[in-house]
Amino acid sequence: MASEQTPLYLARTAWSRSVATPLLRFLRAETGGALILFVATLAALVWANVDAASYASTWGTRLTIRLGSAQISQDLRHWVNDGLMVVFFFVVGLEARREFDIGELRERRRVVIPVVGGVGGMLVPIAIFLAFNVGHSSASGWGAAMSTDTAFALGMLALVGPRISGRLRAFMLTVVVVDDLVGILVIATVYTHHLALAAFLVALLTFAAVLAVKRLGVRIRLLYVALAAVMWVAVYESGIDPVVVGLAMGLISYAYTATRSDLERASDVFRSFREQPTPELARSARIAVESAISPNELLAQIFHPWSSYLVVPLFALANTGIQLNGSFLARAYASPVTLGILVGYVVGKPVGILTATQLVRIVSRGKLRLPVGWAAALGGGAIAGIGFTVSVLIATIAFSGAQLQEAKLGILSAAVCASALGWLIFRALAALPAPRRARALTGRLELIVDLAVDVDPEQDHIRGPAESPITLVEYGDFECPFCGQAEPVMRELVRDFGDLRYVWRHLPLTDVHPHAQLAAEASEAAAEQGAFWPMHDLLFDHQGALRPVDLYGYAQQLGLDTERFGARLREHHMAARVEEDVDSADLSGVSGTPTFFINGIRHYGAYDIETLSAAVRAAKSRQLAHAAVRAGGEAD
Repeated sequence: MASEQTPLYLARTAWSRSVATPLLRFLRAETGGALILFVATLAALVWANVDAASYASTWGTRLTIRLGSAQISQDLRHWVNDGLMVVFFFVVGLEARREFDIGELRERRRVVIPVVGGVGGMLVPIAIFLAFNVGHSSASGWGAAMSTDTAFALGMLALVGPRISGRLRAFMLTVVVVDDLVGILVIATVYTHHLALAAFLVALLTFAAVLAVKRLGVRIRLLYVALAAVMWVAVYESGIDPVVVGLAMGLISYAYTATRSDLERASDVFRSFREQPTPELARSARIAVESAISPNELLAQIFHPWSSYLVVPLFALANTGIQLNGSFLARAYASPVTLGILVGYVVGKPVGILTATQLVRIVSRGKLRLPVGWAAALGGGAIAGIGFTVSVLIATIAFSGAQLQEAKLGILSAAVCASALGWLIFRALAALPAPRRARALTGRLELIVDLAVDVDPEQDHIRGPAESPITLVEYGDFECPFCGQAEPVMRELVRDFGDLRYVWRHLPLTDVHPHAQLAAEASEAAAEQGAFWPMHDLLFDHQGALRPVDLYGYAQQLGLDTERFGARLREHHMAARVEEDVDSADLSGVSGTPTFFINGIRHYGAYDIETLSAAVRAAKSRQLAHAAVRAGGEAD
């Protein structure tokens, strides 16, 4: 519920797919997290150059956890790298799983291109690094040149990337998750110098226990935390970097839609608690409410801020402090380690991603395509050259001494250069004429349409032109206060955008709004007499008075045939028409009101006039882009 100080329309819409696509909440946190990460990196550099002894001694402080005769002892830097970073990879796994289950990648064929792009974006940088380091002992550190930093890259993309759609972000998210997966596999195999088989088997058995508990539908968080802790210790003792535990736990956390039946069940249980507030019913109500939301969403809400604003910045603070002076810079920028990482990231990433995806398109004869245009992929590929978290993690394992410092300088330099290159590419594209820019940024792959039932001018209630390039569909409830706050915004949108087609569909939430169903039927009875919109407006103007006698009075006020109107209500003659809209809402995964679709794509977030106007303008941009692509006939 919105706070008393916050207008209701500034609350979030009821999300059945949560934050899956277009990743608004995730990207918003990544933008802020990227800024804090940048500050932490600068702080580490300043600290290491002002007082190198303090920096080294602080992060070299040992912390021992002992339980009986068993103990784990590491310095603070390794506790951050091996312990806290589990949270970061857990959040990455959650977001990847959500995108795979209910986001842009829920159509499995769309997974192929970003996966191949991610692999290509690693192979080419590795090849470049090896070309610089062939014949040197440093060649074994090739893993430090391949992985993109999730927080930095998505944060930078949110700042400088195009605003046409969330496709590029979903594409890049998959690319960086592939990076992280392969990076962890590389750490677990190439850079694991010994494997304790017994501990590894314990880790596998514990993971199997986690899967079994999930299969049984158990939602006791402390049980999963305990199993994850056991698995972490087992993986650590096996000799494999334990951050793999975080990614594995995130990837098995399914995301799913909150169904209307689940929400109605939660309402029933809460109503019982309201009537008899006992501890038992309070527990039942809490369980029912949490069960309606996927564990993926709940866990992301808890852990993502900690990851973005604490864990990753601490990792940067612990690992990026290198002493910078003239002699070191001169030596490092002539070093094959620094140059291999720098050129590998800045050149190899965009070349590898774009080349790999284009090869897939050619081999598949156009059946598999980029979700974005080649220019967007090039800009995104350039930003993917920001290697930090996994790259530094591998560097600390593969290198030591002077080579480690050179590797860190290469990683930091690549991050700066890749950010600048991505910004330049998108700035250059923004300067192009609109049709050419649209063709360069937008791919030929069709959008995933969330609205299951198309708008039918013969059936639906429409404000604005009957035919329009932009259609906004609202599923609403006449008794819903949020819908009441949104109603004047809808009228303003129709007025401001002369070509906007606004469609109202019914979704009476009868479990919480006892008069909503009859109010919906009253609007349909008025529609029979050509007065749907006047009745619609009256119902919203008097949301607190929706009893049968009130509805009859509104019919009189509108000059309707009240006898006919009353008969329709008494016999519930219009209930079937309302149910058609409810069925279409269920097919589209709509579980709350108000829910909006703009050109068939679900709108997420606030529904004030500024936010919805921006969403409509974005839809127009997409329409322009697709029209330009069709007209230009250019392949991606």
